[in-house]
Amino acid sequence: MPDVMSSSRLIGVGVGPGDPELVTVKGVNALRAADVVVVPVMDTGERGRAEATVLHYVPQEKVVRVVFALNERSDHGRREAAWDAAGERVARLLAAHGSVAFATIGDPNVYSTFTYLAHTIGELVPGVVVETVPGITAMQDLAARSGAVLTEGTEPLTLVPVTAGSAVLKDALNGPGTVVAYKFGRQAAEVAEVLRETGRIGDAVWGSALGLEAESIRSAAELDGAPLPYLSTLIAPARRDGTRGGKL
Repeated sequence: MPDVMSSSRLIGVGVGPGDPELVTVKGVNALRAADVVVVPVMDTGERGRAEATVLHYVPQEKVVRVVFALNERSDHGRREAAWDAAGERVARLLAAHGSVAFATIGDPNVYSTFTYLAHTIGELVPGVVVETVPGITAMQDLAARSGAVLTEGTEPLTLVPVTAGSAVLKDALNGPGTVVAYKFGRQAAEVAEVLRETGRIGDAVWGSALGLEAESIRSAAELDGAPLPYLSTLIAPARRDGTRGGKL
């Protein structure tokens, strides 16, 4: 591994859910200022959502695809090997260029690939400066596009990745606040069942491909058990009585 000067910088940049207009000015500036912009891809070689967004602001020749085991959960060894290889690839880029931005959909501190990469780079490249630029999250975008209010007054907000299991989602739905579910597309049938069991399906909405041509935003009551895109988001608003300021 080449020596990397302590001035090397790795910047995780949140590029939002997919709509290029939702990248912040600070995010665009960070992407343009970096020597190289890394985008995560699966081993299929297909262009990911982060890359598609980044290309609205930086030229293709500045973008470097790095393969991550983005959907690998069952084979621990394969996943670790993929993370190690990705970390070493980015460490080499830091040695060659000094300033590397990593584009991640949503926010780099919310269920992001960047978290794992930063940990790996911290071990491989002592002295590297790691920074993040926040991005618009899918729950914020879905709330804006659907009109679902995330929180009022003293209401709590719970964010649940459904990959953790439907029991975790059910516990959250039995609580008093708004519940947001991420990554629920493959468990859409289970999610619909839990929403009905907890009496929360009436006001809930789900969305996928937000800001893109394939965008779909619908009432959760329309869930029929068919699988949805993996990166689907659900909002189940808190139970409210309709009065203004009732939760203050």
